[in-house]
Amino acid sequence: MRTLVLYLLASSTLLADDPGDVASRLANLEAGVKSAQSAGDNAWMLASAALVLMMTGPGLALFYGGLVRRKNVLATMMHSFILMAMVSILWAVIGYSVAFGEWTPLFGGGQFAFLNNVGSAPNAAYAPTIPQQTFMVYQLMFAVITPALISGAFAERMKFSGMLLFTALWSLLIYFPLAHMVWGKGGLFNATLGGKLPAFDFAGGTVVHVSSGVSALVCALYLGPRQGYRVEPMRPHNLVLSTVGACLLWVGWFGFNAGSALAASGLASSAFVATHFAAAAASLAWLAVDWIHNGKPSMLGATSGAVAGLVAITPASGFVTPFPAILIGAAAGVMCYFMVSTVKNKFGYDDSLDAFGVHGAGGTLGAILTGVFATKAVNDVWNGKPMGLVDGNAGQILNQAGACAVAWSLAIAGTWVILKICDLVTGIRATAPQEIEGLDLSMHGEEGYNFEA
Repeated sequence: MRTLVLYLLASSTLLADDPGDVASRLANLEAGVKSAQSAGDNAWMLASAALVLMMTGPGLALFYGGLVRRKNVLATMMHSFILMAMVSILWAVIGYSVAFGEWTPLFGGGQFAFLNNVGSAPNAAYAPTIPQQTFMVYQLMFAVITPALISGAFAERMKFSGMLLFTALWSLLIYFPLAHMVWGKGGLFNATLGGKLPAFDFAGGTVVHVSSGVSALVCALYLGPRQGYRVEPMRPHNLVLSTVGACLLWVGWFGFNAGSALAASGLASSAFVATHFAAAAASLAWLAVDWIHNGKPSMLGATSGAVAGLVAITPASGFVTPFPAILIGAAAGVMCYFMVSTVKNKFGYDDSLDAFGVHGAGGTLGAILTGVFATKAVNDVWNGKPMGLVDGNAGQILNQAGACAVAWSLAIAGTWVILKICDLVTGIRATAPQEIEGLDLSMHGEEGYNFEA
């Protein structure tokens, strides 16, 4: 088709020219088409990177900040904000190289350390139409938001110094290697670049949500409940902030999922559509069961449902058609509601803002259902590499489950070890007086809200 278009554009002026001149002009036209495609793809990917960063701050900062008590709102927002800075530096120094360099199925090599060899030329293995710098900074935004999600489990009780050390070690030992396993060239689960156990994860179901959600559960269990948990009320202090944050997350998720097509393409459109319908279905599903169980429809239920649907569709967004996306979203809305309202209460762990119930459970469900609903009609070739999709392939479901099992195992074992190290080096838990006073004042010497004003 492209050759036909070029021919039609050129034919009126080229037919009378000599063959050598015709070939030269056609070559120039071909170069112009490639340049225009690259410019369009690059613009879309830079916009997508900004959208994903917006998910951390202000999106997650507002969403989490509104769900805690007033005395902890600033400290909770600080988690999201400071990780935008700290993880960025880690990524530049070694993270990008570990995730996307070549070495073993579990870790990348050092060829991109300190961003060496990362410039305006594309890396054809990952994104052949955009500068590698654009690909690098887009992937950075995923590395930023993932540990920020974990903070929802330890909100209101982790020391700030412990949080910084925990996040640095967690990124280095869990996120960067897992990103390589799923997306890196030669990674264990990479479906297009030599993975031994190919699993489909379009935008981060296992890499982002399973890893962060399961790690969040480990943090909640290790730290123990907040002072006064189940004795005094711990209701959200400002659901208006949380609603605004949830809306920003919904919008930003289009960069997260549709941007993972790594081009301004039909695949990006398909992922965009699947993402939106899954969020809508999950919001309605959570709201419905919330209404049935509690007698009233809640704003918190509607927004939590939308986030659960966005989580679940993340790994599947580039592989499913709209109506399976709706089914995935509805299933996530119902399941995550019961994880938050029933399972957490039954076992008694204090996952402050339900990071495990939404991200760990929703991410696992979405990863498994990707194997159920993935279809070659949506995506059989990704960045020029054949996906080898077979509709209804039971073996793919097993691969998806295997990738989840590895992510769960790495998150559980790695997070527990990291928490132990942090406990020895900085201490991890705020003292009882610090918690009672609130982390805004006790950790940062500032007030998110001035109670005397």
